Amino acid sequence: MLALAGCGIADSRSPVPAFMRAKEADPPPPEPPPNVKQLVHDKLDSVFVSTSYPQNVRVSAPLHGPRGPGWTACVRADVNSATGKPIGTETYRITIRDGEIVDRRRVDDNDNCVSEDYQPI
Repeated sequence: MLALAGCGIADSRSPVPAFMRAKEADPPPPEPPPNVKQLVHDKLDSVFVSTSYPQNVRVSAPLHGPRGPGWTACVRADVNSATGKPIGTETYRITIRDGEIVDRRRVDDNDNCVSEDYQPI
């Protein structure tokens, strides 16, 4: 019985000849490009704190995420401080998966959001 247990197909990382290994799964197909303008418009509070009263909101075109499935885009807006005074333009990189904003981070001068073209939402 024990000898027959080892006769199955080995997984792709097993140290057996290639013809005995199971084929690695194909990566999932890429998601279609998201409508960043509509997504940011509908979920603006996912990017900016509502009390910052973002104005003149602009977005870049979506790009495939550098790690795994999904997309990234840049979002820029003129915002106010917590006291209500204008503090200038803030730019964030957002990560989009399955049509949802799943992450955002403020960009710095080394980020490629600086050189992106933006469209108003």
